[in-house]
Amino acid sequence: MTGRPSHWILLGIIAAFLAIRPQAQATFSIVAMDPKSGDLGVAVQSRFFGVGSVVPWASAGVGAVATQARANVRFGPLGLQLMQEGIPPNKIRKILSGLDSGHNHRQFLLVDAKGQTAAYTGKNCLDWAGHREGKHYALGGNILAGEKVAEAMAEAFEKARESGGGELAEWLVAALSAGQAAGGDRRGQQSAALLVVRKDGGYGGSSDRYVDLRVEDHESPIEELSRLLKKHRTFYRFTPPPKPENPPAEKPAKEQETPAPSN
Repeated sequence: MTGRPSHWILLGIIAAFLAIRPQAQATFSIVAMDPKSGDLGVAVQSRFFGVGSVVPWASAGVGAVATQARANVRFGPLGLQLMQEGIPPNKIRKILSGLDSGHNHRQFLLVDAKGQTAAYTGKNCLDWAGHREGKHYALGGNILAGEKVAEAMAEAFEKARESGGGELAEWLVAALSAGQAAGGDRRGQQSAALLVVRKDGGYGGSSDRYVDLRVEDHESPIEELSRLLKKHRTFYRFTPPPKPENPPAEKPAKEQETPAPSN
């Protein structure tokens, strides 16, 4: 139909995709946005092999998504697409949960490039399950040692952010470390991942993947993730800073004489 909003077409596709039942898993994670740099990111830990291939999704200038519990992986790209359409996270939460017959088993977190957040925990997620929303971040988990895990994560993230040290990546890892110290996933530890996107922030300025680290199978995955982040900061220390939204116009280069070739 002429003039029909494109997101309605997308919703029809979502409804068809969500009919497939994903596998179960448990985890705790956090999504966040830094208004100063524009960075968007996700950090996650789970007693699950290779959690980085399931939970974290992010797109520079758009938003970040964590999808977990009996994770519907399609929530990642579809959530980002809906944000790209200009739909705020609180409405996306209603769309995704409303179209998914398994929504009572799902948990997901959303943050967009404006810092708006939303979180969802299905009533059938295994205890302890819940989430928290704060300024420019949302966090949550299931099969946790208790509510204290979420409280510790929120406190650690806010403290790290207010300290003025590090960047979004470090703040996210600080939240994971605090969550683990408070009991974490009550089944134990196995894998962790960190994804932070920044416009042209990747290697050589040729991608938006500013930080993309995964620990697939480790006895202390968060500690290993922290070690890798420190190594990443050293190895990629020449990554250019974020570009201003309205950079000044470049002045035309002065003509220069071409030097004569030497014999």
